[in-house]
Amino acid sequence: MSLHDLSAVDLLKAYRKKALSPVEVVRAILDHIASFEPHLKATYRLDPEAALAAATRAEARWRHGEPQGALDGVPITIKDNIATKGVPVPLGTAAADLAPAPADAPPAARVREEGAVILGKTTMPDYGMLSSGLSSFHPLTRNPWDLTKNPGGSSAGAGAAAAAGYGPLHLGTDIGGSVRLPATWCGIFALKPSLGLVPIDPPYIGRVAGPMTRTVADSALLMSVVSKPDARDHMSLPYRELAFDAAAKTPKGLRMGLLLDAGCGLPVEPEVARAVETAAKTFSDAGAAVEPMRPFLTREMLDGLDHFWRMRAFVDISSLPEARRAKALPFIVDWAMSAKPFGGAKVFKDFSQVMATRQATVAACAGFDYVLSPVSPVAPFAADLPCPTNDPARPLEHIAFTVPYNMSEQPAASINCGYTAQGLPIGLQIAGKRFDDVGVLQIARWYEEARGPQRPWPKPPAN
Repeated sequence: MSLHDLSAVDLLKAYRKKALSPVEVVRAILDHIASFEPHLKATYRLDPEAALAAATRAEARWRHGEPQGALDGVPITIKDNIATKGVPVPLGTAAADLAPAPADAPPAARVREEGAVILGKTTMPDYGMLSSGLSSFHPLTRNPWDLTKNPGGSSAGAGAAAAAGYGPLHLGTDIGGSVRLPATWCGIFALKPSLGLVPIDPPYIGRVAGPMTRTVADSALLMSVVSKPDARDHMSLPYRELAFDAAAKTPKGLRMGLLLDAGCGLPVEPEVARAVETAAKTFSDAGAAVEPMRPFLTREMLDGLDHFWRMRAFVDISSLPEARRAKALPFIVDWAMSAKPFGGAKVFKDFSQVMATRQATVAACAGFDYVLSPVSPVAPFAADLPCPTNDPARPLEHIAFTVPYNMSEQPAASINCGYTAQGLPIGLQIAGKRFDDVGVLQIARWYEEARGPQRPWPKPPAN
């Protein structure tokens, strides 16, 4: 196996045995990135010099048997909008102020403290408000499985980088599906944690940082680090040391819901439905009671969330000088400016859909240990589109399975469960009760072992 394909867990084992050094691993990964990145465009501020310097320091620590922390010498990428000291945070838009960040955001601070080698940042669309690799600031990010296809977003670069082998660990953020959607379309694993479990700055309703990796074990390892406390997040939970690395949990005796109709949004494509139904059968064959669920998200809920976010974006974008506003992606500007006529009563009603969605999601999940569903109703779409509908009046039609768990603050993961006839990945979503992040990881780890061999990871184009 190539060094760039090794998991973080395997790298750490090799470092302990002195079978590998962080310097040779980072060099191999940087060489691999150099061959893939001209086609993929997943990175922002890739910094080989700083990465090799950090790897050299980690190598010296391992040589003396004194690793700095749980991730010492393990390569990682960090999403554009998670601040790293000294690097501008463009939020994916050419309209941004490119002042260097004064400090690491909490997730970046935790991984740096634990000795991780930060390779650089990864791309995202404007303001993180698209499930796409399309951005007015970053080059178009593509899907490594098929360069004509979209990797999803908003953690677009992280998803593409993980599937392409840009090292084992990647950090993204998720407010409506932004780690899970790239995970499903890039064939990797991602966890959207319970709100407050991973401190983040600035905190916001439904917004979390989460791991994006090829394996469940690597995500569990990263969760054990980024869940450590940080006072800057006033919405974070009291810190508890959780057994994220717990062994796989058999589904025997569990009651699991199967949701194949989100209630609104795009219809589920037949290939997606078949892959999720096959995954559900894997659970039922192992002794889980898998029961069909009725849809619980309504058109009013999804539209309310859409319109509230439009108003939030309108306030931000309309305050920009005209010259800067003109640099933002036109799709996002059109979407945001459509909120200009909204009155106070409408905005209040729209915002109330946050709580309506939360109430409906918690009630629908109450009778189940875990809920299985598609992550996205559709397979990857064209690389240059902002979203599957390509319509600013209907931009959220593909997030009806993912966004409820942001509003309800429940953990939800995406894990590959099959492929389309064209060889594109399909993701299974596993959602658990609030704060049962360890349980979601355990069930996902069981499915990872039970699902059978996966297809080989993408390789750089030959030309």
